[in-house]
Amino acid sequence: MKNFMKKNKFLILSLILLLILTIVDIRLSYQALNNSWKQILSMLMIVPPIFVLIGLFDVWIPRETIIKLMGEGSKTRGMILAFILGAFSAGPTLVALPLAMLMLKKGAKYSNVIFFLMVWSSLKLPIVFYQITTIGLKFSMIINITMLIVFIISALFVDKLFSQEEKNQFVEKANEYTK
Repeated sequence: MKNFMKKNKFLILSLILLLILTIVDIRLSYQALNNSWKQILSMLMIVPPIFVLIGLFDVWIPRETIIKLMGEGSKTRGMILAFILGAFSAGPTLVALPLAMLMLKKGAKYSNVIFFLMVWSSLKLPIVFYQITTIGLKFSMIINITMLIVFIISALFVDKLFSQEEKNQFVEKANEYTK
C-alpha cells in the first residue's frame, strides 16, 4: 500500500482536492472532471500517432544514417538537421523526449540532441508564426534569433560539460527505455 501511495502521490492528491472541491461546490467538480476527460481525449488523439511515427523512425532509419547525419563528425550539418527536425515538429515537448532517446541510441551527437530538444520546445514554426501575429515581425525575430544563438552555445557547452562516461550513461538509459 505504501508503495502504491508513493508511486501515485499526484493522483491521490488530485483525488483529495477533487473531493474537497465537491464538498465546496459540486458544479465545479463536474467541470473539473469534464475538463480532465477532454484533456485525456486530446492526448489520445495526439500521442498514439506520434509514437507510431517514432517506432517507424526506429525501424526505417538505420543507425549508420543517424551517425553520418547527426553523429560526432556531423559538425554544422548535424545542428542544421536538428534545427529542421525541431522546427518542423508537431506536438508537445513530451513527445520529443522518446525521439531524442532514439537519436541518442542510434548514435547522434549529444549536442545535436540537446539542440533538437531546445528548438522543439520553443522555436517550432507554429510558435514563431503565432509570435509574429501577436507581437510583430521585428520583435519576434529579435527574440527567436537570440534564442537560436543561446541554444547553439548552450548545446555546445552542455556537450563539453559532460564527460564521455556520462554521455555513455545517457545512451545506456536511452537503450533501456527504447527496448
